[in-house]
Amino acid sequence: MDNNLDSLKIGDKYFDSRLMLGTGKYKTREAAINSITKSECNIVTVAIRRLPTNLDNDSNSFLNSLDWNKLWLLPNTAGSQTAEEAIRMAFLGHELACQIGQEDNFFVKLEVISDPKYLLPDPVGTLKAAEFLVKKGFTVLPYINADPMLALHLEDLGCATVMPLGSPIGSGQGLNNLSNIKIIIENASVPVIIDAGIGTPSEAAMAMELGADGVLMNTAVAQSRDPEKMAYAMNLAVKSGRLAYSAGRMDKKLYASPSSPISQISKL
Repeated sequence: MDNNLDSLKIGDKYFDSRLMLGTGKYKTREAAINSITKSECNIVTVAIRRLPTNLDNDSNSFLNSLDWNKLWLLPNTAGSQTAEEAIRMAFLGHELACQIGQEDNFFVKLEVISDPKYLLPDPVGTLKAAEFLVKKGFTVLPYINADPMLALHLEDLGCATVMPLGSPIGSGQGLNNLSNIKIIIENASVPVIIDAGIGTPSEAAMAMELGADGVLMNTAVAQSRDPEKMAYAMNLAVKSGRLAYSAGRMDKKLYASPSSPISQISKL
């Protein structure tokens, strides 16, 4: 995790990879660990509710199987239906970060979801929790609907990123909110991380080509037939999409344009 020219900067931390990976839904712990390795991600997000409160008493814990000298823990507040629950989970997340040796880790992926059917984030609860946690010194990465005005409000509160969904969690529907995502990217002064809904590497590449700063995913890798292979494919897709965005695509034209114009041929 170096401070190079194209590092992803979140808060005061720099990350080489723009792909973030979740840890749920894998068939085995080994599949999760190997997928994280193949993805070459730096940031791993873990639901606080699924973890033991004391890792020292659980040597078989999934977290104890990862190399935290190479990875950065992003605790998430998944399962929180209110701002108050999410705030409590954020503090527990910091305690767990301390147990793996990341005492300076106050990162939190903020999820407030009161809707059990569609799992859409609660904008009011998210704003409330974000304001409190930012004031307490947390580096807040809020998961939101692709709402450009909400993204600006969260940025104004001091959130380190905004994380609009591409489509509902675990749906694999892809980028269904393209127009709003484009507006968010155009207006944001903090990194925009596309979170939820991506199902294929081509969709991850598309998100990066739009100018997103990163992509977070879980189900697309964990529920694929070969998670390790899919993790590697997503790694390449995110890198490719970022490189394409940096290169700048050609302008679209109304009519065809020959690849070898006559004027060029005559000079040969």
